[in-house]
Amino acid sequence: MLLLLPMNGDDTQESELVSINDALFWATVEVDEGKVVEINFYKERSEIDGWLDAIIVTGNYEPVMEFIDNQMMVLVAHTQRTIDDIVEAYLFRELHDLAL
Repeated sequence: MLLLLPMNGDDTQESELVSINDALFWATVEVDEGKVVEINFYKERSEIDGWLDAIIVTGNYEPVMEFIDNQMMVLVAHTQRTIDDIVEAYLFRELHDLAL
């Protein structure tokens, strides 16, 4: 599973999830068999090649139609902000589906 996260920085420990419109960097987090395989940061989302399975957003009112049109799952992390917390919530199915 390849997750896309809008982040405020490119540090895997210190950066936090932010609104899509406030993203300074985009992180891709590859999760396989319950473990993080790889984390990459990109300055521009257009730099990311390949299929992304899901985007993680901070709330229900994010501009996500582009991602939905691209058949991506949209998950909401209401309280989780760090990559570690988001991955843990993803693995334990604590992220919420987007409420439209």
